[in-house]
Amino acid sequence: MQLDGLQVAVSGAARDTGRLLAEAFAARGAHVHLSARDLAAAEQVADQIRRRGPGRADAYRCDLAEPASVRAFAAALTDRSGRVDVLINNGAGYLAGADLGEVPDSDIVDAISGAATGTLLLTKHLLPLLRRSARPDIVNLISACGTAGHHRSDAHPAFYAAKHAQAGLAGILSHRLRPEGIRVISLFPPDFVQVGPRDATSDLTASSVIDCVLFAVGQPRDCFISEFRFEQLRPANG
Repeated sequence: MQLDGLQVAVSGAARDTGRLLAEAFAARGAHVHLSARDLAAAEQVADQIRRRGPGRADAYRCDLAEPASVRAFAAALTDRSGRVDVLINNGAGYLAGADLGEVPDSDIVDAISGAATGTLLLTKHLLPLLRRSARPDIVNLISACGTAGHHRSDAHPAFYAAKHAQAGLAGILSHRLRPEGIRVISLFPPDFVQVGPRDATSDLTASSVIDCVLFAVGQPRDCFISEFRFEQLRPANG
């Protein structure tokens, strides 16, 4: 599947799944716009993508926990591109800790501000660019932590709260943007590994999550895939 010339914005793109997403789209010919809190790290990824080709890459600083930073990224992207075909809401800091009191208040505020408020503001400020696209998609990398009744992650309750907020945003956007032809695609993976064997007895890998994103984005415009839900590997003791 080639995606030549597609304008793709990826948040949290300097490492791990965000980086792999940016590389996967660029490998298929897309022009990827990488945002991250650490501009130098995003620049390194963009430089590697440019050397490898065939797609293009630009890097931006964007801290999702800072509304002014989100607005600045959207303004810079507007000046440089003029449209967005795919927005991938990937940026969200993981917060571990089963005990509510294990982490300081500031970490809780950052986790919810980045994943919940940050995702909402980024989508808001890039929506005008998506509306300029002939084939607009919004992809949300949420988490099984954002689904009702999921208790199998070691994530902190603040991470669960942030992911439920993202899920609520995705649901209403899918309903309200559908008449405009804007697809909202949300993924709810359990805790997964970046690299590992891709067989039935192993944990879900980032590569499989990315393959789902590419599949959904590559579908004809009459195909609205709203959600990907994943079976979680059961521990040996059941």
